[in-house]
Amino acid sequence: MYLPAISELEPIARAAGEAIMSIYRQPFAVEYKQDESPLTAADKGAHEVIVQALARLTPDIPVLSEESSLEVMAARLGWSRYWLVDPLDGTKEFVSRNGEFTVNIALIEQGTPRWGLVYAPVLDKLWYGGKGIGAWCVADGRHEAIQTRPHDAGQVWRVVGSRNHLSQETLEYLARFGELERGEIELVSMGSSLKFCIIAEGEAELYPRLAPTCEWDTGAAQAVLEGAGGSVTQLDGSPLCYNKPDTLNPWFVARA
Repeated sequence: MYLPAISELEPIARAAGEAIMSIYRQPFAVEYKQDESPLTAADKGAHEVIVQALARLTPDIPVLSEESSLEVMAARLGWSRYWLVDPLDGTKEFVSRNGEFTVNIALIEQGTPRWGLVYAPVLDKLWYGGKGIGAWCVADGRHEAIQTRPHDAGQVWRVVGSRNHLSQETLEYLARFGELERGEIELVSMGSSLKFCIIAEGEAELYPRLAPTCEWDTGAAQAVLEGAGGSVTQLDGSPLCYNKPDTLNPWFVARA
């Protein structure tokens, strides 16, 4: 089984980050897709950087990006192994300029994330890893192993949630763990796949997502979290699978 070296993928993620930041630092236009999600030149630029670099690195492994053509989207159903990319996860965060956006690159095999990388250009932090491999954070030039920290009975639940998608269903789900009003749950709002990385670093225990996401939003960060000892499952406990006919994810819960 092929597993990428971080020395191969880190330069690709950082180059995509540079393409994003070159747009972020200046005024930019915002388009809207059919689903009303935003699209900018940064999304397109990072897409080109990553797709071209991966094609050179592993010409035998196809690439599916959020910004891929309809032809690629159709062809993917025949793939057993491929790169899954979100060149700019958190475009709404990018547009609002809060810095909470990431570059996501995952290697999917047989519908499962085997390896993933998440890079936050504004924070200049990078996370990578995979289940059975381990997980690491790269910051200030140092690679440090990271590990989840499961919830301790009697302690406040540390929960991360979406800044833009904290649904009523999510609040009802959280009620089984405690009450926000009583301080039994500490809720931290965060954009993009950074939510998974916070859990992977041991800074939170739970991320319930009872609102829409797509496969490219979660693949890389799921690999990182599982490498750090956590889990990502559907609400019934079954695995969160990839390369389905519909790229929309079911509701899921990420745990330490």
